[in-house]
Amino acid sequence: MDYDYQAIGGTMAVHADCLEWMGRITPESIHAIVTDPPYGVKEYDFDQLEKRANGNGGVWRLPPVLDGHQRSPLPRFTALNPSERERLKRFFEEWGRLALSVLKPGGHIFIATNTFLSQMVYESLVAAGLEFRGEIIRIVKTLRGGDRPKNAEREFPEVCSLPRGCFEPWGLFRRPTALKVSDCLREYGTGGLRRLPDGPFCDLIKSEITPREERNIASHPSLKPQSFMRHIVYAALPLGEGIILDPFMGHGSTLAAAESMGLNAIGVERYADYYHDAAETISRLAEIRVRQQFRIIHDTLFSIQ
Repeated sequence: MDYDYQAIGGTMAVHADCLEWMGRITPESIHAIVTDPPYGVKEYDFDQLEKRANGNGGVWRLPPVLDGHQRSPLPRFTALNPSERERLKRFFEEWGRLALSVLKPGGHIFIATNTFLSQMVYESLVAAGLEFRGEIIRIVKTLRGGDRPKNAEREFPEVCSLPRGCFEPWGLFRRPTALKVSDCLREYGTGGLRRLPDGPFCDLIKSEITPREERNIASHPSLKPQSFMRHIVYAALPLGEGIILDPFMGHGSTLAAAESMGLNAIGVERYADYYHDAAETISRLAEIRVRQQFRIIHDTLFSIQ
């Protein structure tokens, strides 16, 4: 269409607002969606991104130095007021209806959330007509939560306002279909999830914090590690064919994972700086060799027969 775009190997980055772009593309043209949204709330508004870049904070929480290293800013999801929560619900219901339109029947959505917002996001996507299929739990100790009450740290030194996050939930949704999975696979190449080389795709995945090597390539504040993203994009296309969409591309970690696995993907990004960096970051992230491609929880919790 009439959007600026860049082709990077078998992937394509598009500079556009995803709501507008998804409303214009051919219906039922996407096989899967894998994305980590900004949640349609104020932390990714342009003025707040500018404050973060200038070190002024804004809604971004500037964490203290840890072990001599300055940690990256984190969005204050808990700072949402009732009107912003309602805005989030409306945004994801509208986005969910567009996702329902662009996905082929049986196509899956993998959507990153957090424990604080997941209920609102999931309710909105179900209200849009998508079928909730469960959660993928990324086992990783984050820097979110565990903090003492703001401005009362000394008064209540033994209290934390939220538990420290030790996992990240990814909602799993599917466009409803009346077809059996086998028939959906034959007709659309969708309906199921791709098994891993050594067994089933599991909903509990050991992960790591994003390695410094990757963060040095892409400075996006919520960059996910390639070891995890390659796991997800591999599962998203049950036959290993089709198009994966990331409508909130950021610096392109989903597209880089797809490129590294020989899969086709489209990323949409409205923030110009992220979009213009995409060609370099996607290529460099795709070239990274991860320590372990597929990391599932096995013996300590359960055994897979």
